Amino acid sequence: MGSPIFKQRENQIPKKKEANSVPMTASKLIILLAGGLLMGAVFFILPGEYTFTAKIMLALLVMSVFYWTLEPLPLGVTAVLLLVLMIMFHVVPMTIVFSGFSSPAVFLIIAGMMLAKGVNDTPLAKRLAYFILARWGGSAKGLLGSIIMIPQIQAFFIPAAAVRATLLVPVALMSLETIGAKKNSNLRKMILLAVAFAGTVSGTVVMTAAIGNILTVELLKEFVGIQISYIQWFMYTVPIWLLLIPAAWLILLKSFPLPDENKHFPHVKEEMQKKLHELGKMDLEERKCLGILILIVGLWFSEPLHGLHPSIPALLGVILMASPGLGCSKWENMVKINFDTVLLMGATLSLGYAFNQSGAAEAVGASLSADWLIGLLHSPLIGVIAVLIITQILHLAVANVSTAVVTLIPIFIGLSAQAGADPVLICITASLACLHGYILVVEATPNIIVHSTGQIQQKDFLMPGIWMTLAMIAVTVLTAAFWWKWIGLL
Repeated sequence: MGSPIFKQRENQIPKKKEANSVPMTASKLIILLAGGLLMGAVFFILPGEYTFTAKIMLALLVMSVFYWTLEPLPLGVTAVLLLVLMIMFHVVPMTIVFSGFSSPAVFLIIAGMMLAKGVNDTPLAKRLAYFILARWGGSAKGLLGSIIMIPQIQAFFIPAAAVRATLLVPVALMSLETIGAKKNSNLRKMILLAVAFAGTVSGTVVMTAAIGNILTVELLKEFVGIQISYIQWFMYTVPIWLLLIPAAWLILLKSFPLPDENKHFPHVKEEMQKKLHELGKMDLEERKCLGILILIVGLWFSEPLHGLHPSIPALLGVILMASPGLGCSKWENMVKINFDTVLLMGATLSLGYAFNQSGAAEAVGASLSADWLIGLLHSPLIGVIAVLIITQILHLAVANVSTAVVTLIPIFIGLSAQAGADPVLICITASLACLHGYILVVEATPNIIVHSTGQIQQKDFLMPGIWMTLAMIAVTVLTAAFWWKWIGLL
């Protein structure tokens, strides 16, 4: 009875149960049942002229949005469930159901997460954060600007917005603890919202820095045969990015006024300088990592010269990082990625292809083809304004960025064809509106990551989020009126 072996086995039993069991709470069960009922209701409510496959496809889409927003199941489980249901209901052929996973965009996401793991195996990301904070983190304005700028630099090297936000949250919290910022203080809210908003803004200019960008490029290539290169995306969006950075800084400063004692804290600079000193000079592993990242970005920018899809330089970077002697990481570390994101990416791409092949996109497009909307799209600038407003409103309902993109882009492609509008102009506008979700926590991954700290609430997002959304619309319209017109996109 008292033997160590017996006690060891006794102690292991509850731990094993805890690790392998997934509790199903009453609220999650209710959400699951509600999703099934919602799917059935949508199927029977849709007009009779819709085909069976179109009605099933739209019903599945509504259910997936419902589940991805409220998360009664893990995101990856919902993605797999969607694939299985599309096959069971014969919505489209099986080749279409799994076609999203054959897209190079999926391998770009996989490579991006693996690169982030490789970078994290070196102090390079911390060094960047400490360096910026050590120079400008001694005041509230400087700290806010530093927190906003760090992910803008990271975006060129770390494709996943979730990874950028995850890396920045501890740095922001460490800075706040060093300052001694009180719980629920305006300074704490301002800096944490800066992490969220800056993470979203950082996905604007770099095509590989946001899943929505990649999905838009893939859908345009699939449906209308137009390939947008890395440098083209950069040229289209760089003014929006450059204008939103100071806009976010100013909006957050005005939204959270600070008392005098919270405006200056030179000890933060001292603490960051100390941490930077502890890191010492860049070692060989960091220099290898930096060299590989520079090579990847160089290949992305030179895409018009060599024609390689952005996934190829990213995969090349993975190979180099994991190569003994050449690299800075180990393969066994780099393969430990979040496969929920991979499943979500592949499933949402398949959803977009199935949405088109099932006739659902055509049916919805026909329903939306009101004369007033087609008339708005006839004028390029007015069309941009209309698409921005419509997409921002719909994005509040279809909160998941990937789902919003694969739902709306095929519809806008169809509407563009009817109006004789440029599908690239309309779809890039819609994609940017899907990316820039600031009002609700669920609208963007950086919002969710910051909210998960438990130190900021949904109500804190509301007014700054509304101002950021208005700023994004204004900045995009200005860019369209002047920059896009000058380079020939408008």
